[in-house]
Amino acid sequence: LMSTPLLMAIYFTIWWTVLFAILPLGVRSLHEDGGGAAGTDPGAPANPQLLRKAIITTIVSTIVFGLFLLYAEYA
Repeated sequence: LMSTPLLMAIYFTIWWTVLFAILPLGVRSLHEDGGGAAGTDPGAPANPQLLRKAIITTIVSTIVFGLFLLYAEYA
């Protein structure tokens, strides 16, 4: 069996990897949205929806981590 700190580190790594995969989904830039104040980066997201993406990331990461545990148990 793996130790708890190792399992936490693996989950943390999976979570960050999934976050970077989820972040660009559904993002519209200020330029695409036709908005933005003077001096803002036109490539900045108009509405990044970070809480929604964190929740989705947690759900997907938990599923991937569960699959990892199944694989580790039976491999």
